[in-house]
Amino acid sequence: MKSLSAALNSHIAGEVTTLATCWALTRQGGTEMFFTDFDEDLVIDGDTYLAASGYSRSAIANSSSFSVDNLDIIGNLTSDIIREEDLFAGLYDFAEVRIFMVNWQDLSQGTLALRRGWIGEVSAQDGAFTAELRGLAQALLYEVGEVYSPLCGADLGDSRCGVDVDALTQTDVVAGVTSRDLFTLTDYNGADDVLNGGVLTFTSGANVGRSCEIRDWTQSGKTLTLYLEVPYEIEAGDEVSFFPGCDKRYATCRDTYSNHLNFRGFPHIPGTDALLETGDG
Repeated sequence: MKSLSAALNSHIAGEVTTLATCWALTRQGGTEMFFTDFDEDLVIDGDTYLAASGYSRSAIANSSSFSVDNLDIIGNLTSDIIREEDLFAGLYDFAEVRIFMVNWQDLSQGTLALRRGWIGEVSAQDGAFTAELRGLAQALLYEVGEVYSPLCGADLGDSRCGVDVDALTQTDVVAGVTSRDLFTLTDYNGADDVLNGGVLTFTSGANVGRSCEIRDWTQSGKTLTLYLEVPYEIEAGDEVSFFPGCDKRYATCRDTYSNHLNFRGFPHIPGTDALLETGDG
């Protein structure tokens, strides 16, 4: 029986190999999924890696620089395991992926790690999906810290803002639907634009649990528009909860929410025009 290292050498040399590639996926909500490119299911450390939903991948390349190592994972959408609507609903956004090899003839030899990272851009076409896997170096590209801005850097209701959005939250029922980002409410009668920039959450229906940012609210007709379409169809009778938005200006924080002591912007720092003034009028 070949050892894992011997099987790897045969694989590199292009000889007949007993290696199989597997990948384990963990979604943001904690759901775990397991797949393999082998022609039979494999049980590894108590987890069943499914062959029926197999995949292929682009070549794995590593470098000694700080550039992000990416590869593409390509699979099919012919089963209920990975569905197109779930991909575009964002259920796989930032999912963690581990790719490794095993000797399928002797799984007790352990695993050989190939790559670990997160799902990036996802596309689907003709019954197949392509997911970009971004390596661990992706974390080095994230911005850390804050910049000076006249607008508040907090989100309404978060720990830095401190406003109690639960006290501002209202509930209603969808009355009529035009599209996945445009519909009417039944009872709410707030003034025009009061919900702009706020957040709406579906509490029932196909989009239950999905939160979306509100683009526009019009009192006449009780029409509400979202910035982005929701992934699933909206139906009359779907229940929603929502709270108004904040334009992140100091005056709004002070006059609307009486929260100016927690304002996270810098409204009194001179802007570009002040810095470029020459004093000549």
